[in-house]
Amino acid sequence: MVAGSPCASCKWLRRRCAKDCIFAPYFPSDDPHKFAIVHKVFGASNVSKMLQEIPVYQRADAVSSLVFEANARMRDPVYGCVGAISFLQNQVSQLQMQLAMAQAEILCIQMQQESSMAYQQMHADGKSFLLHNSINSIPQFMNFSSGSVVQEPFKIESLRHRHVSLPFFNF
Repeated sequence: MVAGSPCASCKWLRRRCAKDCIFAPYFPSDDPHKFAIVHKVFGASNVSKMLQEIPVYQRADAVSSLVFEANARMRDPVYGCVGAISFLQNQVSQLQMQLAMAQAEILCIQMQQESSMAYQQMHADGKSFLLHNSINSIPQFMNFSSGSVVQEPFKIESLRHRHVSLPFFNF
């Protein structure tokens, strides 16, 4: 609180700001919107009670949480923060699925290149061949029909050193 200037809450509530005002350290007079939104959602009396019930060292974090929740409630009165969290979780799931599909595509391209090189080697040597990472050894980590992804980290290294015979391919 600036000397002689009431905090944002006392200014909003049109009352004299006392030296021991519980709101003054957390709602400065230069940021009245912060208190206005918290007051609109929770009410000054409830915020005062909440702040009095928690230790002083946790009050700043509590006010930050109240401001965040109040802003979320203004945007989405029904779900508030839960709606924002659900939205972000859905985005993460979609991005994980896209990443898994990109990794599968990379693996297929790598295997096609290895198969092509092995085929060329076979014809150059005139021998039958075994491939180190055949297309038949791709792990079934994706269900492409439903778009679901098994929540396991994808490791190309797990496919190395497998010897699988391939049928004849025309490249």
